[in-house]
Amino acid sequence: MEKRLKKSRYISGFDGIRTIAVIGVILYHLFPYGMTGGFLGVPIFFVVSGYLITDLLIQEYDQNHRIDIKSFYYRRMKRLYPALITMVMTTAAFVTLFARDSLDKLRSVIVSNVFYVYNWFQVANHESYFDKFGNQSPFTHLWSLSIEGQFYLLWPVVILLMLRFFRSKQTNFDILLIAAFVSALLMIILFKPGQDPSRVYYGTDTRMFSILLGAALAFLWPSNKLKTNLPKGPRLFLDGVGLGTLFLIILLFFKMDGESELVYLGGMFLFSLLSVILIATIAHPGADMDRLMTNRLFTWIGKRSYGIYLYQYPIMIFYEQKIANVANHPWLHALIEITLILIVSDFSYRFLELPLQHFNYSRTFAVIKDLCSKDSSYGWKRIWAVIATLVLVTATWGAVEKPPRASVSDSDSNALQKVIKSNNKQAKKQNKTTEKKEKPTKTVDEGEATSSSEKTPTKDNEKQDGKLTAAQQAQAKKMSITAVGDSVLADGSSTMQDIFPQMYVDAKVGRQVHDALPILNSLAQNGKLSNTVLISLGTNGPFTESDMKQIMDVVGPKRKVYWINVNVPTQRWQDQVNQALAKEQKKYSNLTVIDWYSYSKDHPEWFYSDNVHPSPNGLPYFGNYVAQALLK
Repeated sequence: MEKRLKKSRYISGFDGIRTIAVIGVILYHLFPYGMTGGFLGVPIFFVVSGYLITDLLIQEYDQNHRIDIKSFYYRRMKRLYPALITMVMTTAAFVTLFARDSLDKLRSVIVSNVFYVYNWFQVANHESYFDKFGNQSPFTHLWSLSIEGQFYLLWPVVILLMLRFFRSKQTNFDILLIAAFVSALLMIILFKPGQDPSRVYYGTDTRMFSILLGAALAFLWPSNKLKTNLPKGPRLFLDGVGLGTLFLIILLFFKMDGESELVYLGGMFLFSLLSVILIATIAHPGADMDRLMTNRLFTWIGKRSYGIYLYQYPIMIFYEQKIANVANHPWLHALIEITLILIVSDFSYRFLELPLQHFNYSRTFAVIKDLCSKDSSYGWKRIWAVIATLVLVTATWGAVEKPPRASVSDSDSNALQKVIKSNNKQAKKQNKTTEKKEKPTKTVDEGEATSSSEKTPTKDNEKQDGKLTAAQQAQAKKMSITAVGDSVLADGSSTMQDIFPQMYVDAKVGRQVHDALPILNSLAQNGKLSNTVLISLGTNGPFTESDMKQIMDVVGPKRKVYWINVNVPTQRWQDQVNQALAKEQKKYSNLTVIDWYSYSKDHPEWFYSDNVHPSPNGLPYFGNYVAQALLK
């Protein structure tokens, strides 16, 4: 067994910060619009890794005047590789047997993860971290482990060179701080407002600043050279700073948004600085933060945080694929998923990670020979070797097998993308025609706006699946409507504009409720906002009362607003959105909710395989149902 460094100490409070980080990530993946900033748990992991690894390398150099790079690689591989390979190969085997929609590029996914370059594979293939309706990959979250793997590969060499050429700790600190600023600047430069931020989210160059800040701290704040006993004043100061920083970090878990420009224009860098401050207070033996962040629960979760992070995404993806309607009991399904993640992670920690950390790999062939012998000393335990072999063979089969030409979900996804692209072109063309015909609109008198009490929203049992009457068709052709929405409206825009030729449509994939405000504001200021406004938003996430108030203020009380509620059973916010819309309808006399959810929820045949977007079979029902509500 390898000897530990002299004077090195285990900082148990780091298990606490790992616990907070992994809880943030898990809750972000389960409730992305509840804990909107939970993704910031990853920068915390990066800062911790940067600090701990650099601190250990500095200690080794100070004590031995050298760094045993080979030994460093060996320790890291023993710690990280067994669980990573197990997760990747087990997930690949599951995909091969039960989720063949994800077979495409499986070989490249496996290879890129084995060599810790998966994040660049994601960048090269334009994979989005924020796409909630595509054929989501159970490997998506492994981008961060690739960045850590690249860090472990390069860092002992980098630190060795720095310590040999720059004796001053202050100089090395300054170099790393400048490098961190350069990485943050690259994020700002490469970030494109209004576009998917996945390139800067995945890139090693644009995410390295968190690790570099942690590494810089190790030169300024070496764990083995900090005073154990501090006077009361400095101790209370460190504790106050630590608790205040911890509060801010948890607050930002709820306040920051992964698709917000602020995150990529310095927000994530500032959050990483907060993480550095918290880690500094925990690392100091003279402060109380280490003890405050140490308890049995935090220690249990913290020690398993690597496995929890590894296994969480495939468990969530596969569970939610089999339980198509997670919206009916969102909290129950989330609890089941968390339980499964903890069980699998604990099993991995006890029976895989710990044993293989202490396994002598020079005995590998002897162990294999023993396992294969008739009188094996492993007895019944050989069943695990059989299972591992079956998993490996199945995963390899999936990796080399030619994927099916197109799965149902892939075919649907491609068909939907083509429909939306075609509809957007048609809508743009028809919008120009509508704008030419339209004169700046005057709002109707307040008395003409139908109050919610006078309206009778179409109920579930009113199956308006037939064609509109001749009178309704004639009325629809004369009706001027402004429609703003997300991919559901983009999918149905051609159908709607066939019924309402004077409908102006502005629909975009991934649009949130708050995104409608500048669009409506611009149309209103230019006199192009019709007296009837149709909104189809909420598919991609919930909204606040403030969002609704701002939209209704822009529209004004004299225009009629019709809002299509959502049927999105694959997402936990479905009921939250629909309940909020029902509540808001009671507040605003000119707001009518079109209950598409109740009308369509028992008709899966109306939808593509994503269970969200109406298919060609369902579009006539969607169009006629919405039209009936607008024409009342």
